[in-house]
Amino acid sequence: MRNLILFFVFALLTAAPLPADATATKQELIEIEHNVLVRAKVLSVVKEAEPPQGDFQFAGSQKITAEISEGPLKGEIFQVENFFSGISALDIEYVPGDRVLLSLDLENGQVTAAYLADLARENQLLYLLALFVFLLVVVGGFKGLKAVITIGLTAMGILYVLIPGLLQGQDPVWLSILVAAGVTVMTLLIVGGVNQKSIAAILGTVGGTLMAGICAKLAISAGRLSGLGLEEAQMLHFIPQEIVFNYQGLLFAAMIIGALGAVMDVGMSIASAIHEIYKANPRLSRWELYKSGLNVGRDIIGTMSDTLILAYTGSALPLLILIAAHDQSLIKIINLDMIASEVVRALAGSIGLILAVPITAAFASILIRGQRKDPYRQ
Repeated sequence: MRNLILFFVFALLTAAPLPADATATKQELIEIEHNVLVRAKVLSVVKEAEPPQGDFQFAGSQKITAEISEGPLKGEIFQVENFFSGISALDIEYVPGDRVLLSLDLENGQVTAAYLADLARENQLLYLLALFVFLLVVVGGFKGLKAVITIGLTAMGILYVLIPGLLQGQDPVWLSILVAAGVTVMTLLIVGGVNQKSIAAILGTVGGTLMAGICAKLAISAGRLSGLGLEEAQMLHFIPQEIVFNYQGLLFAAMIIGALGAVMDVGMSIASAIHEIYKANPRLSRWELYKSGLNVGRDIIGTMSDTLILAYTGSALPLLILIAAHDQSLIKIINLDMIASEVVRALAGSIGLILAVPITAAFASILIRGQRKDPYRQ
């Protein structure tokens, strides 16, 4: 069983599809005849002008010689330009040895133009991912290994179910609810096993998430939030699929997915606490177990509410700085669609995790107290 899990984890971590450019044959590349993206290594750099200190102006460039490091064009060398804008946060100065992405225009199998697309960053991300998985397994042991599996399955659910479904025009409200329920069941059963504790945590998580969803839905409708408060949502108007999105539904889906992790954490924490209390004293009644679960929950909800609010604040920090820089009045700020959306997102999620405490405690006290097997066994 352990070998099977190890194989499954390895498969998840190595299942990321390679770019088509890296695996295409020369003939396939000739037949594609369009723009492709390839990795390359910077061989030399010539700075044609020193970047000035001012912003919002052309500020010189670099002439970069780069060698393609993958695919049928591997080994070919191209010269590209890296133009500076004068905005230090956006400008990247490349040095020999850097790994970059080149955008190639192809016609009849020949490269007609090459452009510098960006810095290749996937290696750094993979190193960070490897460190995360390593620490999760070392510190968490077998449960950490199971957590790696659930993270991989959750990512697959979002990437291969939620996102494709939304791009096909499916209702974001029901789709997000189904994905959230599926992720909850899968995660808690894998991490906690098939037992009363996990079932109680699942029911509490689903109940808390539904409460968060109801609050979010009511607030979105009452506040007439458009769902277009963020620039990314506005850009959905111009995607090639030409889908007419339900933007309020997308905002609801984002709130459900964003709150799910914290609510799930609360659900499992309460169910586990009641399970351990019952193991320590099997003579406790359901009401006493329920009150014990509530007492544990009161200690949890304060920090977990902070977790949600701080997470949303962190994601909106540049926006908050921008608004503060223009010295707008509080009444104007709080009524902005984008700000109101973030407030609803944070508060609805917090309400969901608060309500998950009594819901989980109720189910856990009934299911765990009613189990027939030895309470000292999982």
